Amino acid sequence: MLIRLSATLIIMACFGASASSDDTAFESLFNGKNLDGWVRVNTAPSTWTVKDGLLVCSGKPIGELRTTRMYHNFVMEVEWRHMKPKGNAGIFVWADDITARGVPFHRSIEVQVLENAYGNSRGHTTHGDIFPIHGAKMEPINGRGGSRAFPTEERSKPSPEWNHYRIECWQGQISLAVNGKVVTRGKRCSPSKGYICLESEGGIVHYRNLKIKELPETAVKDEHVAVANRGYRSIYSGVDLSGWKTAGTDKWKVNDWVLSYTGSDAVDSLLTTEQEFGDFGFVVDVRRKAESGPAEIRLRGSSDVHIGLKPDDPAYKDLFSKTGWNRFEGTLQGTRLNVTLNGMTVIERDYDDIPASGPLQLSPSGPINFANLYIRELK
Repeated sequence: MLIRLSATLIIMACFGASASSDDTAFESLFNGKNLDGWVRVNTAPSTWTVKDGLLVCSGKPIGELRTTRMYHNFVMEVEWRHMKPKGNAGIFVWADDITARGVPFHRSIEVQVLENAYGNSRGHTTHGDIFPIHGAKMEPINGRGGSRAFPTEERSKPSPEWNHYRIECWQGQISLAVNGKVVTRGKRCSPSKGYICLESEGGIVHYRNLKIKELPETAVKDEHVAVANRGYRSIYSGVDLSGWKTAGTDKWKVNDWVLSYTGSDAVDSLLTTEQEFGDFGFVVDVRRKAESGPAEIRLRGSSDVHIGLKPDDPAYKDLFSKTGWNRFEGTLQGTRLNVTLNGMTVIERDYDDIPASGPLQLSPSGPINFANLYIRELK
């Protein structure tokens, strides 16, 4: 009992010590000039810009900006303001390198950034909720029966006033101070080591004075560490078809984070990356519709090297969701193609004669949605 109590007191002392007013240990997360130290995960260059020393988020498309580094135990401070009423955004803590299947968000712990006019309900508030998203876990303190932690006071200021957040993270525990007072807490978080992300979700948001103080590293099990950077970069901006070329059709539609083909046949349906790839890895999320016909993801511009997007493909063994999102992830290295569908291996194949390089192509023959299109080049 004494051993357990001593350990608890040590943890509490370390966590409490981070709340000191000593600013000397803080480092800047944003230099006020450019996005050094940050990575655009799934948004356009226009989504995140720097103006007058502020980090400005346009809100379009929905997506994230993440740190280049992972963090475990730390204190983060940031000031933010929404420029329009009912604005929605968030800060993601301990996030994976890229977004989760079928959503424009990461597996992570989210610290909510909502403008007051968005309104409060039984299920959410605009004053600093904390909750796990897309496979992450957290036990809330001051919950309401679910996994979301609710603030004990209403302290957020409305647009266009500035708000101050202080986020403290220690060994899977998280607390949020809103404008100078801790109001929201969670514990037993997983992951508890990962990236920090700023979320774009429709509204114009300004950030300033982003800084971080790292606390001593402590042991963390592998299952509580987020997926580290694998070198993926988005090839879809969410605002236009830059980087792609069509066969002349206007049936490809940019729907924010979703890329949709709206045609009813395969005439001129091919969508092709302008860039060509040799050995590369890829991620493509797919959601079919009831009226979707056969569709393919073609690699190196070859119809012979393709991934079929049909639920009844015998290789998929009932892994393909007919109504939900499906994630195809794989590598083409030399003549070897390896592909997983929703985390399970479905293709392991060697080709005799394929191009050494070529574009990635989407080839539908009916309405279908794509999202989370990522590429990583292999050595």
